[in-house]
Amino acid sequence: MPQEKIINSILIVSIIPYFLERENFWFEKNLKKILMAAKTQSFFEDNTIYLEKDQTLNLSEFLRKLDEIGYEKVLRVTEPGEFSQRGGIIDVFPISLNYAVRFEFLGNKIENIFQLPLIVKDEKKAKEFLKKKLKSQKLFSDLKGIKEGDYLVHLDHGIGRFSGFQNQELRTKNQESQIHNSQFIIHNSNYYVLEYAADDKLYVPLGLERKLSRYIGFVQPKLSRLGSSLWQKTKKRIREETEKLAKELLEIAAKRELAFRSHYLSADEIEAHLVATFPYQETPDQVQAIEDIKADLEKEKPMDRIVCGDVGFGKTEVALRTMVRAVQSGYQTAMICPTTILANQHFQNFQKRLEKLPIKINILSRLQSKQEQKEILKKLREGKIDIVVGTHRILSQDVDFKNLGLLVIDDEQKFGVGHKEKLKKLRISLDVLSLSATPIPRTLYLALSSLKEISLIQTPPNLRLPIKTNILPWSNKIIQEAIEKEIKRGGQVYYLHNRIETIGVAKKLLENLVTTAKFGIIHGRMKEQDIVKVMIDFQNKKIDVLVATTIIENGLDLPNVNTLIVADATKLGLSQAYQIRGRIGRSHIQAFAYFLYGQNLSPKAKMRLKALKDAEELGSGYKIALRDLEIRGAGNILGKEQSGSINQIGLNLYCQMLSSAIEKLKIKNYSTSGEE
Repeated sequence: MPQEKIINSILIVSIIPYFLERENFWFEKNLKKILMAAKTQSFFEDNTIYLEKDQTLNLSEFLRKLDEIGYEKVLRVTEPGEFSQRGGIIDVFPISLNYAVRFEFLGNKIENIFQLPLIVKDEKKAKEFLKKKLKSQKLFSDLKGIKEGDYLVHLDHGIGRFSGFQNQELRTKNQESQIHNSQFIIHNSNYYVLEYAADDKLYVPLGLERKLSRYIGFVQPKLSRLGSSLWQKTKKRIREETEKLAKELLEIAAKRELAFRSHYLSADEIEAHLVATFPYQETPDQVQAIEDIKADLEKEKPMDRIVCGDVGFGKTEVALRTMVRAVQSGYQTAMICPTTILANQHFQNFQKRLEKLPIKINILSRLQSKQEQKEILKKLREGKIDIVVGTHRILSQDVDFKNLGLLVIDDEQKFGVGHKEKLKKLRISLDVLSLSATPIPRTLYLALSSLKEISLIQTPPNLRLPIKTNILPWSNKIIQEAIEKEIKRGGQVYYLHNRIETIGVAKKLLENLVTTAKFGIIHGRMKEQDIVKVMIDFQNKKIDVLVATTIIENGLDLPNVNTLIVADATKLGLSQAYQIRGRIGRSHIQAFAYFLYGQNLSPKAKMRLKALKDAEELGSGYKIALRDLEIRGAGNILGKEQSGSINQIGLNLYCQMLSSAIEKLKIKNYSTSGEE
């Protein structure tokens, strides 16, 4: 290790815009003025710490002050604005210096101050990054509507439970006392009170909200232990993960910057036909998404846009119009779906909408015989098919296009790792439109918006009615009446029975209850050809009640199905139940959902079902930010491999870290050099 330089005194300043605007030499030049101002002006007293060798200073008070002026506690200091503690050794990287310093305490006395061999290469870029980090912390710490019992994440101390606000009296030394070791000041301030493990409490001053974020995760979080190094280790590991993810995202973006294609032609006449054959009125969000995509396609750089929205809010229509525009501009288009059943439904719907247009469309999946597939592949190579809809079969080695220009990906998170890697490579040169089946959380939107183009569809289609949701104990009578009522008005029913072994028994029970109805069965172990046949029969109203497993979750759009009965609602996760409920109520007809439960209902299951009832309002998946629905939305964009990390620190802090990692890489290397 290089020889450490001994320092006699040091000025540490708060991480606020006022100081971030100043270059480091300004602090050296104006040191005397700053120290004088700290004696008479509360701004300088509150936002500076002046320390000298051999000074007596309460160690815990020093750590608290570092926290309050915005320094982040980490396992090991590497960046300006950080501090770490190992016993009586405190390392700090002040923003007023281009190097880190070490304080060695013996009890409450500063025995030594050393300059560490950790130096900022580019001060200007470092300050630029800190300004963006400060802004990002404020964006990601939205605490509106916080309630007692909510989980909050403190940047330095981990996950705690909010127990209310409290006025607290604290005795601290003023800036003059830090020099002359005398006189205490009594502060009366309001604090957020956070409860931690082992009955510890943390008091966070109002005004330091940027160090707090609301915990959103897929699991009930464990309370952190104050003073433990586990939180710092967890944070360090996840920060490294987000930096790796940010690097991957930026590499793709950088390669795309070099790609070039001719801008798309307008397709006014054909687009007018699509508008005329669309059975609904476009929502303002749909119109905006279509306009966003038009603007992307008029550039000479490939598009990479995500369209996110609630179930049934019209993402597929946006995709269809984009595909048609690509075809009009001379490109072939491929739409890839996670399941054969969904690919087949999209194909059937698109075929009807395009039947009067000079556009050739086909489907490629395992439904076709080998000979049929061979013929389709030949036509794709020759450019005789304009639009192909299919499963991951489209990504196979033997699939070649004459002039593929646009790839539409429906629910990317449902594809395997290998398929995702192929999609990444395709992204570099193709126009890509991704459809996200769940809403994107606001925080993730903020984290990615500087890298990815994102369109949000949050408004429901006109005349769409909220689904009337009933949470009821199991009853044959309720089931019978619900089915008969739906059939009487000419509609159809989904009956969810999520156990393949007994699904046949459930069908017989229903046949005995409603003898006039026609029943069908669908589940994941059936052959794909049989699944598609049943769905076509159901679509053509040859079946009144479809007894199904959660296979129906995958985006099926059947406007005539307006009653859903879930046999054992406690077996479904909240987001899954929400998604399945979105399979009904796809038109202007009032839809009804019945979530039935048995006798022994756990408190957790009660809460889940209540949340589902509370989420009855249209678009509520986005608006009320259901905890696991947000995580599912994050999984759509980031991939399921990130979910474990998100659970450990909460979605908001994860997105803040990702945003910072992206910004740091975009600013390029101001980074620090030197070894401890």
